[in-house]
Amino acid sequence: MSLLAWIVLGLIAGFIGSKIVNNTGQGLLVDILRGVVGAVVGGFLFNQFGQPGVSGVNLYSLLVAVVGAVIVLVIYHALMRRRGAF
Repeated sequence: MSLLAWIVLGLIAGFIGSKIVNNTGQGLLVDILRGVVGAVVGGFLFNQFGQPGVSGVNLYSLLVAVVGAVIVLVIYHALMRRRGAF
């Protein structure tokens, strides 16, 4: 996939993941970064379970990226909550 495709997929996945986890977007750049990281995490996890990862800009790849973004966001929020407790 081209860099532009990763950015577009990351933006969409990051925005959807932010909406699922905390009902708000985090801003354009943060949504893109978390979406791209989520796509990598989702692709890795899907590969571990025998499914194909991100294969281009399509609905399946978007689903993989959103699942990964949600996982990344849940872990991020859990760590930030725990860090604030000390």
